[in-house]
Amino acid sequence: MRVALFGGTFDPVHCGHLAIARAAAERFSLGRVYFVPADIPPHKSKQQLTDFQHRFAMLALATAEDKRFVPSLLDAPTGRPNYSIDTVRRLKSQLKKSDQLFYLIGMDAFKDISTWHQVEQLLAECEFIVASRPGFSLAEIGRVLPDKLRPKHEVVKAMAKQQPSGTISLPGATIHLLSDVEERVSSTQVRRAAKRPVTQLARYVPRMVAEYIKKQRLYANAAPANTTETGKTARVLSFAAGRHKKARSH
Repeated sequence: MRVALFGGTFDPVHCGHLAIARAAAERFSLGRVYFVPADIPPHKSKQQLTDFQHRFAMLALATAEDKRFVPSLLDAPTGRPNYSIDTVRRLKSQLKKSDQLFYLIGMDAFKDISTWHQVEQLLAECEFIVASRPGFSLAEIGRVLPDKLRPKHEVVKAMAKQQPSGTISLPGATIHLLSDVEERVSSTQVRRAAKRPVTQLARYVPRMVAEYIKKQRLYANAAPANTTETGKTARVLSFAAGRHKKARSH
């Protein structure tokens, strides 16, 4: 089976994330797409994130209607930063030897790939699928690669001029470009829309996610519901899992 790991903060998950996953699943015949929210992403360590429990719950709700999509606890809280190289290796250890793993990522995140922990080893662990995102050009792919993997200047210029599509094969990395994702929405837009009625918020996120955001008062001036206590955390995850199971049984 072909599977993909789709990591990120998902704060919150939105229709753009789902559009990327659907497009990748169709293009590359993916049997599973694992959505993996990071508890402590190293590149956003100073950014205040919504509690992991809420972000995972929203992912469970958002992915409930597509059997290919799996909300994953691979990067559940441990108190340590979540490095992608470790996440990839954990997932690979759970897959069959015959499975093929891809790392799915938007160009808005891939532009910083050269700053990632053990990036050369990461790019060698599995093939990458880089999806287009509003305001970020796939034509820049050659310029953002780590120095040791970056093509010669002439090749980078040629890549920037051509229409982004197909596959880039380099010594130590294989990168597939996914240029036909047109959903123009970001997590920042969702957070700004959180005060609007559910019907308006649901333009950016699945309806069940919009209802969850409103119910938990996330991204509003009022503090979100406290889920740091063990009992409350369990209820949040139980709620999400129950809605996820119910949606898939229909």
